[in-house]
Amino acid sequence: MTEQKRANPAPLGLSGFALTTLVLSIYNSGLLTQGVGAVLGLAAFYGGLAQLLAGILEWRAGNTFGYVAFFTYGAFWEWYFISAMGILPGITNQGVGIVLIAFGIFTLAMWFGTFKSNLGLFTTFLLLWITFFLLGIGTMISNLAVVHAGGYIGILTAIAAWYTGLIQVVAESLGVKPPLGRAPLSK
Repeated sequence: MTEQKRANPAPLGLSGFALTTLVLSIYNSGLLTQGVGAVLGLAAFYGGLAQLLAGILEWRAGNTFGYVAFFTYGAFWEWYFISAMGILPGITNQGVGIVLIAFGIFTLAMWFGTFKSNLGLFTTFLLLWITFFLLGIGTMISNLAVVHAGGYIGILTAIAAWYTGLIQVVAESLGVKPPLGRAPLSK
């Protein structure tokens, strides 16, 4: 009996992360200032729910890194959604800032796990921990310039994540190896 081929859940998780991050980062950068509520549906469903699902599918496939990453960032987007909706009372800039910095610390630790993977994933996590730290610090000290810098790095993060996810879809459909580059410690 042969095992049925299963789809790779990583492109779904990376795409949900990338699109939601891109939209929010456009607002965080100051490129757009009105209509930030547009990101809420994305946070709940594409950034949140789709990544939670991708995480569960990575767990089922035995990919611990993918499971932890997608499930954690999916939970982040769900937290963002309920926070922005005002469901959690008493959230202050300092509280949001410390959450963002904590996610930066988590992401920095996860970044070390990409050193032997591929350049796409390595770059995505590198840019993401920088984004979290800039947003967290900027929010805590109420410095819009630092938040804007985090927004611009967030846009780059989204581009790196989208490339990393979508190149896998395109490469599979063309029957070629995805050009993701070599991470610093990969062979």
